[in-house]
Amino acid sequence: MEAASFTSASSTTTPFSSYSSTSQSLRFLRYKPNAKPLNYKSSRSFSARASATSADDSVVTLLDYGAGNVRSVRNAIKYLGFDIKDVQTPQDILKAKRLIFPGVGAFAPAMDVLNKKGMAEALCAYIEQDRPFLGICLGLQLLFESSEENGQVKGLGLIPGVVGRFDSSKGIRVPHIGWNALEIAKDTQILDDVGNSHVYFVHSYRAMPSDENREWISSTCKYGDDFIASIQRGNVHAVQFHPEKSGDVGLSVLRRFLNPKSGRTQKLVQGNASKLAKRVIACLDVRTNDKGDLVVTKGDQYDVRENTEENEVRNLGKPVDLAGQYYKDGADEVSFLNITAFRDFPLGDLPMLQVLRYASENVFVPLTVGGGIRDFKDANGRYYSSLEVASEYFRSGADKISIGSDAVYAAEEYLKSGVKTGKSSLEQISRVYGNQAVVVSIDPRRVYVKDPKAVEFRTVKVRNPGPNGEEYAWYQCTVSGGREGRPIGAYELAKAVEELGAGEILLNCIDCDGQGKGFDIDLIKLVSDAVSIPVIASSGAGAVEHFTEVFRETNASAALAAGIFHRKEVPIQAVKEHLSEEGIECRHNIQRHLFFYFFWEYLHVTRQLENSREMQ
Repeated sequence: MEAASFTSASSTTTPFSSYSSTSQSLRFLRYKPNAKPLNYKSSRSFSARASATSADDSVVTLLDYGAGNVRSVRNAIKYLGFDIKDVQTPQDILKAKRLIFPGVGAFAPAMDVLNKKGMAEALCAYIEQDRPFLGICLGLQLLFESSEENGQVKGLGLIPGVVGRFDSSKGIRVPHIGWNALEIAKDTQILDDVGNSHVYFVHSYRAMPSDENREWISSTCKYGDDFIASIQRGNVHAVQFHPEKSGDVGLSVLRRFLNPKSGRTQKLVQGNASKLAKRVIACLDVRTNDKGDLVVTKGDQYDVRENTEENEVRNLGKPVDLAGQYYKDGADEVSFLNITAFRDFPLGDLPMLQVLRYASENVFVPLTVGGGIRDFKDANGRYYSSLEVASEYFRSGADKISIGSDAVYAAEEYLKSGVKTGKSSLEQISRVYGNQAVVVSIDPRRVYVKDPKAVEFRTVKVRNPGPNGEEYAWYQCTVSGGREGRPIGAYELAKAVEELGAGEILLNCIDCDGQGKGFDIDLIKLVSDAVSIPVIASSGAGAVEHFTEVFRETNASAALAAGIFHRKEVPIQAVKEHLSEEGIECRHNIQRHLFFYFFWEYLHVTRQLENSREMQ
């Protein structure tokens, strides 16, 4: 597993000035006179002029250095009708007719791999010739001179500037996760269909505009400050957002890069994006039923069995089919939770890996998977680190992984010792893949108290008093699917996991789960006010008004629901229509927007007529 074995590479000095260039129209190497040369490890010298190739126009060369979810980019390329040639050697880069570099993970490990394999030089030589190139996310950041992630780390140095962390003191949540708007700075063909639509970002670091790099910038995005969202110079493009995760709009970006001569037969309808949107997430609780079939289920307060004589597992559909439907319906993300993972070895859980692989073939929004991501030994005594387990999920199509019980144990140990060991699954995975790839799922249960000073955990004055008139409560965290309570509160856990490297919190509530009476506003406000990372509200949604309530009354960045979507009680688009009507920014699946609007109005009127008849 390459992604799990990054090491710092020794290097020899190879100044960029030694490269020859066939394109004098582009001045890529813009260093200060006293700048130190960048260091690269190289076993051979490269000619800046690539060998002639007879590659077919349908072939795309993909630089996959072994970290993160590149499967989604592969699937998007294949979906658009192109074949893929993987880079195996530096010469493959130089021979490429068009090259896509989907960088995923952290800056330093990525540069280590590029240097160790001798690909950094080839990449610079390819770009210097002004040949068709598209960098994605980290693939954009690596083009700059250096990054402050993991200390000061030198990049490829092709674009002036330093990649720095977002400034959370400006009142923004870091990482920047979600669907945001672009401000187009210059005409560039690959962004022709974006217009005022949202695109998907997930990152903690960004490059800032300056006088030195301004001629590169094709678009910016506002999050705290304006940062560089995309660059273009000649045939060289790079985007900070993820086109492969940005739905139809993102696919159009890839299509225009891969085949710039072909226009769309039908231009995308433009949206009204202006800022970071609130996300609506569809969650699929996946487990095997008593017949051994993998099904989507939903519990009431975590009980997933029907209240019948057979007591069978509630079956609400097939996971791949439902994920595809929710993508079409406009879900901003799809989350898979393997709720039986604590009973099985993760790497032996092949059906769940297959779900991810098949779902990612046709779902072009982010996929999160949780359940069983931890260190373990198999029956033969072989040890697998949580990093290896996560790597398997990433390679199978996951964009983010969700850690539950293991994060609780790590937080307890950290709060007890005050020491970050670097050995917990949370720390290992965030170090290699970046904290934006790690979600911590918290499963708390409300514990009422009369006196907030009677417990050591942070309490909150609740809106609805307890059974004995208690006005306060703390939220006890649980593990093993809610079956075991732990001596730590949701507030304390959230603060601890943020320090350990979590990039996002999925905040459930056992008391509200499956009740359909609304999210636990007291809990969500308590936690979302306590941390500077995004918080996803979960458990209790039963009507469109519940989504508006949680976004208005708390600092939640996203809201997740399951049962109301599975049972078709409330369509996803109806939720978004309501949010828009209430002035809350959200992303719309434009092509289905009008259909769902009229459908939902029809359904609403029909229900009113039925209620009127019943009253008569």
